[in-house]
Amino acid sequence: MADPRTAVEAAIEGELRLLDPEVRRSPEQVGALLHPDFAEIGVSGRLWDRPTIIAALAARARPGSRPVTTSRIKGVQLTPDCVHLTFDTEHNGRMAHRSSLWHRTEDGWRLYFHQGTPFTPEQED
Repeated sequence: MADPRTAVEAAIEGELRLLDPEVRRSPEQVGALLHPDFAEIGVSGRLWDRPTIIAALAARARPGSRPVTTSRIKGVQLTPDCVHLTFDTEHNGRMAHRSSLWHRTEDGWRLYFHQGTPFTPEQED
């Protein structure tokens, strides 16, 4: 197995890029980070596929958008080609626990699956 730190760092770097408002506005940049078979269960419970999330992110992201804040990001390399990340986000007062699976392809690390679950700080006590 390759150095797990390198794989986890690559997945974290990709995840943070996907949260960058500048990247989110670019269908090309987002598409380059998503696996062809990408799927997501959003914070709202909606099921997303690759084409719909690319379009939705581009439509929502505005110049000067407030960035998504991340915390408690950590990862583990499950196989030589799969990394699991968990982290929390806050954006415009909405908080979510997040889980992502990153898959190494010939083109590099790509987000294969993502899920967000809303939470409030009171739920953490």
